[in-house]
Amino acid sequence: MRTRVLTVVLAFAVLAVAGFALPLLGVTASQRTQQLVAARTADLDRFASLAEQAAEGGDTGVLTAEVTRYTQLYGEAVVVVDARRAPVVQTGGMRAADPAVARLVDAALRNQRVSPGGTLRPWSHGAQMLARPVGTGTRVSGAVVLRASVRAAAADIALRWALVLAGACLFAVACVLLARAATRWVVRPLHRLDRAVGALAAGLPAEHARTGGPPELRQLATGFNRMADAVTTALEQQRRLVADTSHQLRNPLAALRLRIDSLQPRLPASATRTYSGVTAELERMEQLLDDLLALANAEHRAGELSVTDGRGTCCDATAVAAAQARLWQPVAQQGGVSLEFAPGPTVLMPCAEGELAQVADILLDNAIKYAGDGARVETRCFTQGADAVFEVRDDGPGLTDGEFVRAGTRFWRSERHREVRGSGLGLAIAGQLVRGRGGRVEFAAAEPRGLLVRVVLPNERNGATT
Repeated sequence: MRTRVLTVVLAFAVLAVAGFALPLLGVTASQRTQQLVAARTADLDRFASLAEQAAEGGDTGVLTAEVTRYTQLYGEAVVVVDARRAPVVQTGGMRAADPAVARLVDAALRNQRVSPGGTLRPWSHGAQMLARPVGTGTRVSGAVVLRASVRAAAADIALRWALVLAGACLFAVACVLLARAATRWVVRPLHRLDRAVGALAAGLPAEHARTGGPPELRQLATGFNRMADAVTTALEQQRRLVADTSHQLRNPLAALRLRIDSLQPRLPASATRTYSGVTAELERMEQLLDDLLALANAEHRAGELSVTDGRGTCCDATAVAAAQARLWQPVAQQGGVSLEFAPGPTVLMPCAEGELAQVADILLDNAIKYAGDGARVETRCFTQGADAVFEVRDDGPGLTDGEFVRAGTRFWRSERHREVRGSGLGLAIAGQLVRGRGGRVEFAAAEPRGLLVRVVLPNERNGATT
């Protein structure tokens, strides 16, 4: 937001500076050009007056002296001719016979004043030619031609333009500083509020957003602080309820298991089935408690990652997947399942090793339990575009189209596998861990049959295989 606001303000400042500076540069150049033309026109008028006096009196001495001194002083050439185009005075290397001079002399003898057109610029060079008839009306007795250098005028224009541009730059810098200060005043409270909102959305204790900036933002921050206090209190009470409940339930369950185990030697043979059912349900309750706590921890961890941004964390997914496959190999053999790991190149996955190992355990446990005796489970890691993928595939019964929609939701289990022990929370835990890293868990039908589960995490390093 700050960048966009600064861009808009700076664009406006540039347009304002350009709208102010460009006309001023043009006016400055035009004024200096007019000053040059006016000064040289006054000199031409003086020389024309002296030439007219010389034509009437027959003495060109004063005219020659004035023109020679002018050329020596300013370095500008002057040519004065009579009505018959005969040179009277020629200085500075300019001659009446020169074609450019001759054209100006013809115009002046027709009683036309010749002044240069256009406006000088700092890069202008060379000279400008001016002509003035001697005499007035129909009594034109000669012509005066002056070649004026524009070097000094161009230097003056360059200096004035430099001053104007320096002032424009100072104004632009002042606009930038003011824009930065104004945007910081407005945006900084928004950044603090955004961090507080992120922490609150993740279920973390939200620090109070410090008031500052415009009155509207201060009012918004105050309202958010009141809301954050209420939400944080409710979340903390909920978290404490889960922790206290699990803790309080574990002790009675442990005591209950001890008492049931102590009853086993005293039970008649006819009660063996009942005893097995009770212990199975007790184990199911213990597993459910463990899964609930794991889900709560996964949700909390996902919230932390969404706020703290765990960039930079990376692990060798291939090595982790191979290790977990070896770990589950005895369990798979005991269940009559063939577990294989497809070796491949190293795949770097943006998550911690423990997180990936926990997700792999959940997926392998599900595949081994539900694929069935004689099934084949295969796991592998690879990259797909800019994503790192961990895949578990089996050729078991798979899921129906209606079951794919519910796969991964809490406490959901397929009706076809109710006899298999489980809480229905494993895939939900895996989904929370993966979403905390900005990834997703995908379910699809395997070919020719079975289930395909993929953990896809976006990898900042495109093509992370080595």
